[in-house]
Parts: sequence; structure tokens; C-alpha cells
Amino acid sequence: MPFLPWNEIDTVLLDMDGTLLDLRFDNHFWIEHLPKKLAEKTGEPLEVCRANMLAHYERVSGKIQWYCLDYWAEELQLDIMAAKREVEHLIAMREDTIPFLDALHESHREVVLVTNAHPGSLSLKIEHTKLDSHIDNLISTHEFGVTKESQLLWQKLQARLGFDPARTLFVDDSLTILQAAKDFGINHLLAVSNPDSQLPARDIDGFPAVSDYRSLVNDIRQNPVTAGRKE
Repeated sequence: MPFLPWNEIDTVLLDMDGTLLDLRFDNHFWIEHLPKKLAEKTGEPLEVCRANMLAHYERVSGKIQWYCLDYWAEELQLDIMAAKREVEHLIAMREDTIPFLDALHESHREVVLVTNAHPGSLSLKIEHTKLDSHIDNLISTHEFGVTKESQLLWQKLQARLGFDPARTLFVDDSLTILQAAKDFGINHLLAVSNPDSQLPARDIDGFPAVSDYRSLVNDIRQNPVTAGRKE
């Protein structure tokens, strides 16, 4: 269980996919389902389509295009939202998410979702999980036109929310994004070692890591935010 000084944390910024939601849906959609749809459309072999898509993902990795459904719809000439709905039954919250979010709220911390997901993807996942009822504020980085990999995003996000980086915790399954948050000055960082329930947990170097948020719940509740501290 990672040690976090909860008496020094007032604001919690949370990624969505792989952090609060099981990454199984996204991995299946982008690696299996979308190449299959492309193969059906073009008549090319599935493995060729998958290899081409993986190469394309690599070219735009970390950029707003990688997360943009409009970009992929135009590039592939496919209805991406319709394709997502074909496998939407795979959208699910992690089993440990609700206990974690409930503990954060009970301890009077501000809880903000910060996702690179396109607003269309965010809406689809909210529709299935009702995650919005457990979060104070939901933000898609598409509002800012830059991703969490960019320092500009963190500057704009702080201007919007007014959080104190020294008293903020950021949780994400992407080590690249965690490093960007660290470079900005976010003081408390937590990696998720098991973002996809169908894959083994990863060994994480460089950041504290968690595989079950329920291991944090008691410490969170025992260290609530007081009105004076939050001010």
C-alpha cells in the first residue's frame, strides 16, 4: 500500500480510463474492434489493418488527435461513436472506484475528473457508469485543445480550478502523464498498476502505485479536510 500524506492533500485530480474505469473497453475497442471494422470496410486482412492502426496510433500518441473521435472518423471514414456502441457492454467501473470516491467525498476533498477522452467518449461512459454523481467536476482536456501530456494543459487547468499544486494529488495509469504532472509541480502522484482487468498488474518504477483503492480508504477517512486547512 503506498504511503500518502492525506493531511497534506485537499484536491484530488483523477484520470478516467484505466484509473476509475476498467481499461478493458478501450483496449478492446482500439486494438481489436476498430481494426476489425476497418477490415470489413476496406476488404484488407485484419492483421494488416491492425498493424496500420497501431502505427497510426504511435504517430499521434500524446497529441489531441489520438483522443479525438472526430479525427478518427475523418481519417477512417467510419462512425466512431456507432462503433463504440457496438461494444459498450464492456464499459465498467473498477470494483474499487466507488469506495474510493465515497471516502474522498466524506473527507471533504475536492474531486475532479481530468480526462483526455473526447466529450463523446466521456458522455458515453457517464451514461453507462453514472460516474458524474460521484465527482465534483468533470473536465475533458478537449476544452483546452491540449492534452495532459502538455505543460500548457496544466497551466490552463490550474487557472480554471485554482488548486494548490503542493496540496494536490493526481492519479493516472499513464506514467508519461504522471511525469508531466510532476514537471508542473503537482506534489502528490499515484500510479495505477492494474488499469486493465484482463491483463496482469505492471511493475511501476518512479511513482507510488496502487492496485486497489480500498487499501487507502481508512487513511483518507481518518484525515478529513478541515475548513481552515482548505482555505
